[in-house]
Amino acid sequence: MKISIVRTVYALVVLSCMVYAFVVLRGPDGIPGLLAKRRQVHDYEQVNQQLHREIEEKQARIDRLRGNDSPELEYEIRNRLKLARPGEKVYIIDGNKK
Repeated sequence: MKISIVRTVYALVVLSCMVYAFVVLRGPDGIPGLLAKRRQVHDYEQVNQQLHREIEEKQARIDRLRGNDSPELEYEIRNRLKLARPGEKVYIIDGNKK
């Protein structure tokens, strides 16, 4: 009699631990939450890689523009300041038609 009560109590404890583990793992902080966090970390890593690529591209462009005889520097200056060399004709077309 005493052994069956101990076994029953032990079985109930094990069963309640299993139910508790099942409920906790199915909750928002369980396995679905872990998977969502992994997805979010993966997305952040991709965004971070994209930002690093953009930084490298912009740094390379800055390095190209720092060269004093660079054609890209001359183009940028002429384009932004609307400058032309002597003898050149510049046509500015306004895209806003009324």
